[in-house]
Amino acid sequence: MTTEEITRLSALEAGEKIRSGELTSVEITKAFLEKIESENGKYNCFITIADDAVAQAEEADRLIAEGKLTGKLAGVPIAIKDNICTKGMKTTCASKMLGNFVPPYDATVIKKIKAEGMVIIGKTNMDEFAMGSTTETSFFGPTLNPWGENRVPGGSSGGSAAAVACDHALISLGSDTGGSIRQPASFCGVTGLKPTYGTVSRYGLVAFASSLDQIGPIGRDVVDVAYMFNLICGLDEKDQTSTKTELIDIEKVRNFDVKGLKIGLPEQYFGEGIDKDVRDKVVEAVRLLESKGAEVKTFPMPIMDYAIPTYYIIACAEACSNLSRYDGIKYGYSPEGVDDLMELYIRSRSEGFGMEVKRRIMLGNFVLSSGYYDAYYNKALRAKALIKDAFDKAFERYDVVIGPVAPTTALKAGESLSDPLKMYLGDICTVLINIVGLPAISIPCGTDSQGLPVGMQIIGKHYSEELLCSVAAAYQRETDHHTRRAF
Repeated sequence: MTTEEITRLSALEAGEKIRSGELTSVEITKAFLEKIESENGKYNCFITIADDAVAQAEEADRLIAEGKLTGKLAGVPIAIKDNICTKGMKTTCASKMLGNFVPPYDATVIKKIKAEGMVIIGKTNMDEFAMGSTTETSFFGPTLNPWGENRVPGGSSGGSAAAVACDHALISLGSDTGGSIRQPASFCGVTGLKPTYGTVSRYGLVAFASSLDQIGPIGRDVVDVAYMFNLICGLDEKDQTSTKTELIDIEKVRNFDVKGLKIGLPEQYFGEGIDKDVRDKVVEAVRLLESKGAEVKTFPMPIMDYAIPTYYIIACAEACSNLSRYDGIKYGYSPEGVDDLMELYIRSRSEGFGMEVKRRIMLGNFVLSSGYYDAYYNKALRAKALIKDAFDKAFERYDVVIGPVAPTTALKAGESLSDPLKMYLGDICTVLINIVGLPAISIPCGTDSQGLPVGMQIIGKHYSEELLCSVAAAYQRETDHHTRRAF
């Protein structure tokens, strides 16, 4: 097979070819390394390329031949977002603050990936400390969307989504705090799953907002993503928020019939502020499911008006607490020629953090400060309870809730950096899910008038990953949007 043919396989197809002997892990890994070497300067999907990737592949081939690795993704290359700790490989969070940090341990998800025999090919670019929606706040420069060279890939997992979209990886891991898997998956025309909070261990994930962060997979199609979820999910004694999780039945996903499925469409997800092209494509996708026997109804969800302020108050409050550990002494960048302790604190943080991170630290300290704690933070927690109640009531009537992933398709580079509020408002369709810990999946459902991908978001109640993947797979069986490439 040619390099192009290899890099356009699905992850499970690649795994099958390795097990059958048609290809080796080394051949597949070298094909990706070759493509990354020639194109990463253009797209900037990766911050770090694993210098032992071929050695990992050689070891995988040996263990597969000996019958010691039997998993369906054994020997398959994977890209990892650069805020997930990998032993012996830099984990920078795309920040000067952690520019040379090499973790002495693996995150739990990395241990599981290595146990499967997958090949970690590199660490992907992201918004600094996962704070952003465009992957433009990275200290290592922006990632570009392969669907348009002047377009952003979304964020903060933009490198992970773009790597899959431009055939630099078969599958990847990202993290989702307010839409950071789903929105870049939408912008890049790939599939991304944000699991139920706690189903995937956060041990080894560098924290942004601990009550919102969740690791999840990004892939070419739903079946790849479902299998990857099964691989990384489960209870972890090192993460007290993790939970015991039922595995997805892959055969049920492949053969699911949507007949009788009750779908709810929140009116606010299709109202003012949503581009017509986006709205039309998502409605068209829902009508296809309806034609296959699903029952579709719209319903009001006025609590969505409070999504952005609730999310950013909670997220920034937790961020300023989590990032307080980076002081130039225990962790992070330490400037030279400093003798005074206060000057060390000031210079390490002012020079080590980028503008967006500083903005969110300041917002977080403000809403937690004396005199404002009750007015902002406590009020946001009360709004969180109302949001949970609204979804609980919705899932009493509907099996899934469907809407757009983002109000627009991929933005032009630089558009939102000059207007942070515009960037924040772009998360309006995704942040509610993180606030209450629900699972949601983004799948491509067409393109707009400019040829840019549109994403559809399927939301379910807690621990309904199998149903979400099943509905998404039923749609992907009837369409080819997930198979399309930008080039």
